[in-house]
Amino acid sequence: MRRIKRWWSILPVCLIMINLHAFCQKNIQRKNQVADTVQHKPNIIFILTDDQRWDAMGAMGNSIIQTPHIDRLARAGILFQNAYVTTSICCVSRASILTGQYQSRHKINDFETDLSARAISETYPMLLKKSGYRTGFIGKFGVGHHRPDQLFDFLVDTEEGGKGQPDYLMTDQYGHKIHDTDTISHAIQQFLNQVTDDQPFCLSVSFKAPHEQDGNPPAYIIQPRYAEYYRGITIPEPVTARPEYWNSFPDFFRTDLNLGRKRWDGFLSTPELYQQNVKNYYRLLTGVDDVVGQIEDKLKQMGKAKNTIIIYMGDNGMLLGEHGMEGKWYGYEESIRVPLFIYDPGLPDQIKQIRPQQMALNIDIAPTILSLAGVPIPRRMQGLNLIDLLENKMSERDDFFYQHDFLGSPQIPKVEGVVTGDFKYMKYTEHDYEELFDIKHDPHETTNLARDPRYKMKLDELRVRYEKLKQAAL
Repeated sequence: MRRIKRWWSILPVCLIMINLHAFCQKNIQRKNQVADTVQHKPNIIFILTDDQRWDAMGAMGNSIIQTPHIDRLARAGILFQNAYVTTSICCVSRASILTGQYQSRHKINDFETDLSARAISETYPMLLKKSGYRTGFIGKFGVGHHRPDQLFDFLVDTEEGGKGQPDYLMTDQYGHKIHDTDTISHAIQQFLNQVTDDQPFCLSVSFKAPHEQDGNPPAYIIQPRYAEYYRGITIPEPVTARPEYWNSFPDFFRTDLNLGRKRWDGFLSTPELYQQNVKNYYRLLTGVDDVVGQIEDKLKQMGKAKNTIIIYMGDNGMLLGEHGMEGKWYGYEESIRVPLFIYDPGLPDQIKQIRPQQMALNIDIAPTILSLAGVPIPRRMQGLNLIDLLENKMSERDDFFYQHDFLGSPQIPKVEGVVTGDFKYMKYTEHDYEELFDIKHDPHETTNLARDPRYKMKLDELRVRYEKLKQAAL
């Protein structure tokens, strides 16, 4: 009887211990599940250069420029052959990258306007942060004046709080001058030193290079250690650098107030200036390439190379003498076409080391990053998940809407249009002037076919398509 009483007296304790054990087991199981989820979430590094045109890297066929680290990643990953921006100016393009939206929807069309609260809430950094990622940003943010600090756990703003384009040479805490590319390199190492194994990260890196340093005169300011690169090499001038191409523009465009022509005059107007400044443009990109190599080395040291995706893109292209100009803005290939690759060690073998011909756009970056991280894509994003596109899970695009309306004539005449795989239609909206190029057979865009009666049917077709795409971009 005493034994029975003793057993009943300890029964509650036993039940508590059993329940506690079950709870602990479930908690351990839950923690293991979370750990497994964290372990399998990829780390993501998005690298953005400023004004890098599509052919300014070795992997895209440039036999002069030295970008070995970038080339190795590009060749081992998915190297897009036809990547474009929907607006070729940094403030608009960067807003499109963050939001996955055309300018018509995100409403950033100048250097003053900040992203709205709604837009910020649906950017890829905010959505990743909410899903458990540690987010970082280093470099030139390039959108508005107020930095949305809530997007990032780690922020190094080289614009000094939205005061404008960062200077290449800045003074560090010890009073020494340091190049922007080196500032960014040091900050990358600082961020990576702080990451932990229990939280995936997404680091967005935005170089000033190879953008020129604005001023009078403007200049490409390089790191001294690259000064000897490209000496003894003569860089060929582009086909459309000849005077007849500039002289073929209509009067509203062919003026000394045209910003592209003004910058050409200071940068490229003589053979000596052309060689000096294009080589400095290349030297700045070689500097970026070395930082990419340092990132690779650091990831290997940390044991994170196999679980880190690297995406690389230019925010817009750059005219380097084509059509007698230096700059971007207009709808020419050198202005709107950019480098883009995705290096992901975890992708299926069938889509590694490929050279997709499908059109990829800057508005595709945000949905692609979210998809790679397993985060739902907001409906308001207008871009495509590029991985789904390559795996034939969606139809590829045949064309896209291009728009640029910053400033306007005479500095930068406003232009809109439609780009297809074979043809390009551009309309200077202030002047009702049209361009039509057969880019398949005339890749340098030497001959405007808009007034050629043989192409009237194609012109009419693209006019209709332009209006439709313009409405769809809203």
